[in-house]
Amino acid sequence: MQLREILRKVESGELSAEAALTRLGDMAERNLGFARVDLDRVRRRGMPEVIYSPGKTSAQIVKIMTALIEAGQDVMATRASPEQWEAIRSAHPAAEYHPEARLVIMRHAAPRAPSGRVAIVCAGTSDIPVAEEAALTAECAGAAVDRFFDVGVAGLHRLLNHLEALRRARVLVVVAGMEGALPSVVGGLVDKPIIAVPTSVGYGTGLHGISALLSMLNTCVPGITVVNIDNGFGAGIAAAMVNNAAGAAP
Repeated sequence: MQLREILRKVESGELSAEAALTRLGDMAERNLGFARVDLDRVRRRGMPEVIYSPGKTSAQIVKIMTALIEAGQDVMATRASPEQWEAIRSAHPAAEYHPEARLVIMRHAAPRAPSGRVAIVCAGTSDIPVAEEAALTAECAGAAVDRFFDVGVAGLHRLLNHLEALRRARVLVVVAGMEGALPSVVGGLVDKPIIAVPTSVGYGTGLHGISALLSMLNTCVPGITVVNIDNGFGAGIAAAMVNNAAGAAP
């Protein structure tokens, strides 16, 4: 039962205040024992709760997905393994798996028309899995997304070839491993917010992304925000929120 219907029934006297409180509680949370599924997050934050798959059994993921689907919400499961995907596909054949990003997506309704413009930029081909996670996440959150892959600083002309398109974006996600220099370079060329994503791509002294993370945190370019190592999902959500807020501004 939707909120409007519950309020209508209270107003007409068909439902007591106590019963309405119980139903509102059921709408806000689904207690599965091992997980309390936040069904109200889509109202508070604009996007349903997202399932982080590592550490969960396939059965747990399927049950959480089912709770979200029964509540009429879209589903996203991040970092899903092929084995987890097989269990999900068996239970929910309409779900989609994007193996490069390790992302499962299941829409309850037809996606809304994308708005604004988010640019996803990555330095090298090895960074694409994280970049694609960011791109798909931003798309699920309603943003129109442009992808610019393999445009790292080792061949700067590749980036400059797309400069006008990059400047048309409302917000940019810039993904890089190794020394993590690309966000600073992009930040010196565009006047839009940048969300930098360090990846764990690199040789020994890259320290599994720590070198790139520190480089991005120490950038001298203002307007760059940095998320955690390999956190394409977090960057995609942040970029979509900036994009959507810009579109909603008077």
